[in-house]
Amino acid sequence: MKEGGSVTVLISGRGSNLNALIRHQSGYRIGHVISDKPDAGGLLLAQEAGIATTVVPRASFTSLATFKAGVLKAVLESNPDLVALAGCMVVLQPEFIQAFSGRLINIHPSLLPLFPGLHTHERALEAGVSTHGCTVHYVDAGVDTGPLIAQAVVSVLPQDSPETLSARVLTSEHSLYPWIVQRVMSKDITLEGRTVRYSPLASQEAREHGFSLHLTGETP
Repeated sequence: MKEGGSVTVLISGRGSNLNALIRHQSGYRIGHVISDKPDAGGLLLAQEAGIATTVVPRASFTSLATFKAGVLKAVLESNPDLVALAGCMVVLQPEFIQAFSGRLINIHPSLLPLFPGLHTHERALEAGVSTHGCTVHYVDAGVDTGPLIAQAVVSVLPQDSPETLSARVLTSEHSLYPWIVQRVMSKDITLEGRTVRYSPLASQEAREHGFSLHLTGETP
């Protein structure tokens, strides 16, 4: 993986995190955006930024397996150094994860391992937690179970609704994800087995930004 290399972003919706990745391109470039939804708002964001786009619609395939194979084919053809999931609602098959092992990351709107899956803000409020946030992790075969890279924490306020909490977490996502992509591409964050390693620069910057790193043997 080389600094300044190409990132392919997979989306399914409005492209909020894609927009943050586009605006903060430094040490990497968004080379391609792929969506399974033809009407995903993120496609327009990419096109306005001059980024190549590909749509792989589920309805064009006769089975889920051939659809997922089509997604993998599109990503392979984009020849990325890194694949970043940004609101992509496709559960990736083992062949995809193997093809991009160590080069596939995702952002999730909770402090994993708490609240994997969907409806994280509602579940956080129902659980009565005092802090919430977002996590970027490497992708493995499970649902939000891959090695954690870093987290951004927000306080849960007494008057919070799922909407207000979501808005604050989203602001944190827009800071955390571009920074992690930069540091992964510059090899200041690397994956060895299931252990994430950080350079002194990455550790220093994380402290400056208020991000929590997942250090082996410690709670992130």
